[in-house]
Amino acid sequence: MSRNPIWRESVAIYFTEGHGFQVYFYLLIILAPVEFFSLYIPSLDAQMWSGSASLFKVCAVTAQLLLIYFSLRVANQEFAPWRFKPLRHWIRDEGQSVEIIRRGHCDFLLTHVGLAALLILPLLAWAGAIARTPLASIAGTMLLLLFYAVSYGVWGLAALALWERRLENRQVFVRCLFTALVIITALFYGTINPVMFLIAFLGRQELAPLVIFGWPLPASWIHCVFHLLLGGVGYWLHRWALRRELVG
Repeated sequence: MSRNPIWRESVAIYFTEGHGFQVYFYLLIILAPVEFFSLYIPSLDAQMWSGSASLFKVCAVTAQLLLIYFSLRVANQEFAPWRFKPLRHWIRDEGQSVEIIRRGHCDFLLTHVGLAALLILPLLAWAGAIARTPLASIAGTMLLLLFYAVSYGVWGLAALALWERRLENRQVFVRCLFTALVIITALFYGTINPVMFLIAFLGRQELAPLVIFGWPLPASWIHCVFHLLLGGVGYWLHRWALRRELVG
């Protein structure tokens, strides 16, 4: 990973030059107040330190939305886009292969997701302790957050490779994707909605199965397969667009 020039470029821009610090600042500055107000506003009395049973759910859903949103934007290189060398430069001037570029993009997405998860972990652990959430539920939530961040984040990579020289198109695409899959799906088919699934997981509830020709398919199975396909298609589009750039 450390020898990949594309990964090193992203690390230098985000961390050495400091252009990416705002992403992690936004994560903390949004999640921390949500956690604080969720704990104190409903229970300003002598028992306020006992916490709310829904505190961890509120914090987990907030963290989920933030991780998905910022993973899309980081993968899409929306922060300091002028500092990144274009794909054509890497392919034609630097002689880098499509595989190296793809791996560099994916490795930095994983680096961002891992760092973001480490930053929010103390806040979620604190919320879980106050709400007396089982350790297994906290661990399961973190795994789901990582899964969602990567599954959606690869679509930011796909947008970057498809419309690299059209920043506005990429920005509109990732925001429409976020709105459609994370928000609008809750209105039509909640089984594939990440927020509803996370709430059901924490509440130990079973979502309604999908019935096809009289055969009921478990909601958890449908949800996982959908997001695996979602991430797989995004990954394939990213790779295909890089190869198209090589040919073009």
